[in-house]
Amino acid sequence: MKKSFTIILILLNLFLFAQELIVPVGYEIRDQVMGDLDKDGIDEKVIVYNIKDTTNAEKSIREIQILKSSEGSWKVWKKSRNAIQEGLDGAFDPNEHDDFESIDITDGMLIISHSYYPKALDKWRYVDTYRFQNNDFELVAHHSFSLLAFEYIVNWDFNTVTGRIEYKKEFIDNNYTTYKTEEEIFYKKDVKVSLGNRYLKNIKIRSPKYKKELGL
Repeated sequence: MKKSFTIILILLNLFLFAQELIVPVGYEIRDQVMGDLDKDGIDEKVIVYNIKDTTNAEKSIREIQILKSSEGSWKVWKKSRNAIQEGLDGAFDPNEHDDFESIDITDGMLIISHSYYPKALDKWRYVDTYRFQNNDFELVAHHSFSLLAFEYIVNWDFNTVTGRIEYKKEFIDNNYTTYKTEEEIFYKKDVKVSLGNRYLKNIKIRSPKYKKELGL
């Protein structure tokens, strides 16, 4: 019985994958992934689109859409233009200097990653994790990493459910050897962020011990 149910789910997901997807005029698929986000046993499709900005040729608008299967085609369930960083990457190649990295679905949660390498050795990366709850995709975790070559490495993690923040800064020399470390754990409660308002809010969190300002 369990084997038959598994086969049915596989066939259903193959059917979903083959369903028609209508891409709107002026939209270009930047990334896409499939997975079950609301624990109903049926995969949703998540797509990130590049959209031409008619007011600025060197800018692309980013829209993320979450689609559900309906009557043989994909229908938009949720969407947002505030969860993916806009592309300030030139009109010739919209992916050449693109901060957006990828989307993924892990354990029923939507993961959005951005990264940037402004210089050969400097870099930063941050990852947002969303869970479908309260009829919305709410931010439940954030990870941030930054490296300034020959100076420091910073990692901090924020669990928005518990409010727990773990912060660590390592001061490094020219050989990337750590000679000093700052670490602290503290709490910031009642931070509510969703897929729809992610970058509408300019949230700054100040650490109590080292007085570091962390931008969410």
